[in-house]
Order: sequence, then C-alpha cells, then structure tokens
Amino acid sequence: MQFSLKAQRRDDQGTRASRRLRRTGLVPAIVYGGNQPAQPIALNHNELYHLLANEAFHTAVITLEIDGTQTSALLRDVQYHPFKPLVLHVDFQRVAADEVIHIKVPLHFVGEAESPAVKLHHCIVNHVMTELDVRCLPKDIPEYIEVNLSQLEPGHSVHVSQLTLPPGVMVVRHGDEDPVVATAVKVGGDETSSEGETAGEA
Repeated sequence: MQFSLKAQRRDDQGTRASRRLRRTGLVPAIVYGGNQPAQPIALNHNELYHLLANEAFHTAVITLEIDGTQTSALLRDVQYHPFKPLVLHVDFQRVAADEVIHIKVPLHFVGEAESPAVKLHHCIVNHVMTELDVRCLPKDIPEYIEVNLSQLEPGHSVHVSQLTLPPGVMVVRHGDEDPVVATAVKVGGDETSSEGETAGEA
C-alpha cells in the first residue's frame, strides 16, 4: 500500500513554536537520515491522525512531498497527547531503495480457534510477541507477518524460527536465541509443567 503526505518546511523550533503550529492544525515533525541534515517540517494534523489509524501506514515507505520535493521515508516515532486525541510530534527517517533497513513489523495470528490446544483442550494462547524486528530492502517491507497457530498443541510454543517470512525479509537475531512468539497454556491445569516445557524449548 502506498501513502503520501504533503508537508512544509519550518524554521521556527522549540516548545513555543510547536504550540503555535498545533493551534493552527499542524503537527511539528522532523525528517532525518540519508546523509542529509535533519529537516524540521509541519504536517496537517487531521490527515496524519487518520493515516496513523491504518496499521499499514506504520511499515510503509511514505512519500513526503516537502514544498514540492518528494522524499521517501519511514515513520519512526509518534508522540501522542496523554489523554487528548492529538498527535504532538512525528519522526521520519529517509530511506534509499538500495539500502537494507531495520523495521518492526506487526504479527497477525491466525488459526488459533482451530488449534488442538484451543479446540480440544481449551487452552489459553498467550501472544508473547506482537511484532518482529526484521531487515530488508524498502520494497520488501511486509505489511505484517502471519503466525499460523492451527497446529499448536497444549503446553507447546511457536518460535521465531518457525515463522514463514516473505522473500527478501530476514529476522534480526541477537545471538543464538530463538524467542517464543506464542504459547498454549492449560486453563486450571498444571500450568507449571506447561511453562517448564516452554522454557525448555526456548
């Protein structure tokens, strides 16, 4: 899915300048990286707010049109007001088509209700991870990674090494660890043994 946002350069910085921007319906933001200086920009709040509600926006390569110049970037950080539906600040990172990047991709769990753990043994499936750190070229960034739980047995777990990744996508590993993605825990049963088996597998 492709996304584009119009933005304008901003020269005034600091808390007071940001407050003035927000009062006019704009969001202060910054674009950095790509061997270029960081560029403060301003975005339309309502347009940005609705885009942020789309999960795909958080992993897509976004076309930022800054005063008529197009820049490819990834969303890297969003700051929200603690209790109001307001976006306070956004960070974007410039990307190049031929440079491998690191990005966190959401996990989508499927087949849970059909798994032996849930259907036959009434287990609870704990989603230990909700996103996965991967590396790939910008064109290969997946919107999400599917986790198939249809074969999950009681007391067993699904690990990162068991996930099917899209072409060109690699997991960012830390040493030899193989983290647990999801695990089935018996309800009212011997949870200690289930957790012990899970820990042994990990």
